[in-house]
Amino acid sequence: MKKVLVTGADGFIGSHLTEALLECGYDVKAFVLYNSFNSWGWLDSLPEEKLSQIEVFSGDVRDPNGVNEALENVDGVFHLAALIAIPFSYYSPDSYVDTNIKGTLNILQAARRHNIERVIVTSTSEVYGTAKYVPIDEEHPFQGQSPYSATKIGADRLAESFYRSFNLPVTIVRPFNTYGPRQSARAVIPTIITQLLAGYEQIKLGSLTPTRDFNYVKDTVSGFIKIAEQEHTIGEEINIATQKEVSIGELAEELIRQINPDAQIVCDEVRMRPEKSEVSRLLGCNEKIRKLTGWEPKYTLEQGLAETIEFLKTHMDAYKADRYNL
Repeated sequence: MKKVLVTGADGFIGSHLTEALLECGYDVKAFVLYNSFNSWGWLDSLPEEKLSQIEVFSGDVRDPNGVNEALENVDGVFHLAALIAIPFSYYSPDSYVDTNIKGTLNILQAARRHNIERVIVTSTSEVYGTAKYVPIDEEHPFQGQSPYSATKIGADRLAESFYRSFNLPVTIVRPFNTYGPRQSARAVIPTIITQLLAGYEQIKLGSLTPTRDFNYVKDTVSGFIKIAEQEHTIGEEINIATQKEVSIGELAEELIRQINPDAQIVCDEVRMRPEKSEVSRLLGCNEKIRKLTGWEPKYTLEQGLAETIEFLKTHMDAYKADRYNL
């Protein structure tokens, strides 16, 4: 692949992937969500020398015509565009179906039409739901424990069907919980850090007992690229995971230790998921990605958290620490 399209390039993981692809020598077209402010999301924060190397395409993955035009004259596509906030999916499930399922269908149809060499579809560890066994490998059953996870399961199965039905060169990449600079406050790590940096003595959180397998964003994007560069990953579903778990409570204690040891955690009922919707345990198996690509995480949780804290210290104006962000 010489030229690649990244959907969701204006977002958290997408902007990091766009940068990493540039550094690897790819010609990158960045698909960003159209808006009248002419904002390109996190791409606007890149240095001009990087931004000038990127072809920016404004559109909406829900629109098949725009998607078809975006995929013209590219060799591969990394499809990351999605609605991802779980609490908001309780309020607006229709929008998740439109963006996550129909948007993915539009990408698959256009990729087939243009004979795209590689199609990387982004999944999520949330499709597994609460672990029935650990570590969670790619054979683990799917559980739609939120409208968000249900739409991602649907998108994955559509992608699989295009591989099986039309021989479209699809790979489903399934990152476990990614964190790092540029992540929105709807995620737990920036939620904790921004409250601490704002000087709050009481840190509001939901349930403290669920465990997660946290990937630092630079490790996640290196996994994407390694997977895309291997022919024998076509037709596969592949986890990106550290194979280590930490509870939300333990995570909060570590961040409190690093930033403000006097802070206390308080449970905020508003932030609690419905009982049957809460994913209580995620611990991913990374045996498959190691075997197929040689990928392994480079960052420890402590290193990743330190870099994330440093970023947020200089970007607090982009966050509303006093509000619960769905």
